Amino acid sequence: MRYSKVFLRNFGYELPPNVVTSAALEERLAPVYERLKLPAGRLELMSGIKERRFWDAGTLPSQGAALAGKKALVNSGISPDEIDCLIFTSVCRDMMEPATAAFVHQQLGLKEKCHIFDLSNACLGFLNGMIVLANMIELGQIRHGLLVAGETAEDLVESTVNALLTDELLTRKTIKPSFASFTIGSGAVALVMSAEPVADADHRLLGGACRANTRHNDLCKGANSSQDTLMATDSEELLKRGVETAAAVWQDFLVEMDWDPGTIKRFFCHQVGSAHAKLLTETLGIDPAKNFETLPILGNVGSVSAPITLAMGVEQGLLSSGDTAAVLGIGSGINCLMLGIEW
Repeated sequence: MRYSKVFLRNFGYELPPNVVTSAALEERLAPVYERLKLPAGRLELMSGIKERRFWDAGTLPSQGAALAGKKALVNSGISPDEIDCLIFTSVCRDMMEPATAAFVHQQLGLKEKCHIFDLSNACLGFLNGMIVLANMIELGQIRHGLLVAGETAEDLVESTVNALLTDELLTRKTIKPSFASFTIGSGAVALVMSAEPVADADHRLLGGACRANTRHNDLCKGANSSQDTLMATDSEELLKRGVETAAAVWQDFLVEMDWDPGTIKRFFCHQVGSAHAKLLTETLGIDPAKNFETLPILGNVGSVSAPITLAMGVEQGLLSSGDTAAVLGIGSGINCLMLGIEW
């Protein structure tokens, strides 16, 4: 896929107010650690995550997304009545129906003549949303679109803690599928995309490549009940198969973009853990110094992870006019999408 008329106007993001360290989570799990003789500090050691952020109790996905969306509009110089399409792209939603985009639309005061809908694809949702908006812009259907995502990890983490503390049959083997849940954090991000460039640079979305390796759709599963939200993840196999899928997409991406890997200035990846980042960069032949990371302070923020990393990198001045960058997304399913941008 290639684009010639799609521009990234600007981002907005919102970090939840409550910082929760990996050490603090382990303190809550002390009875489990003691019974199973697990060493303290293993969560940070295994994941590379020192801390993650949580919202105040009762915060809905739409509320975080709206906060980020408002910032994106202000940063882009686009008024609410100029947005032609709003897409909410998170794993988390306010409720089954209506679309969470409806609540964001109302909170932002967007015009009535605006397409609104939810798009969900695990951790890849935001990047998929970029493609949907890009297609609409390229076809001349809209001038300005807004993507938003707001992930709320609090229920997942709390449910997992409670489940482990009350499971008297828990073993060192059966606890493993639950550890990935403690890498998850909360956050929100938004992006205005447009048929018009910003004043000082193009900030263009150039194109990308994707693959769906659904033979491995059983490696990470989230299930909702009336009381709890729990997730089971085969982390080791997911790591292996995810990077395997990324390696195939990487070759397609380089051909599609006609890029030499050495000329790419920066990489912004969906971040799961330190082992994932290490294996990914080694397998793709990427210079780790070019991979900007937010993992140690944000954890895995689901669909927010890759775009908020890009947003924070841009904010820190990591991209200059004319630089190329690759956004690498991998989501359970397994799905992989890589996007190329020119700043």
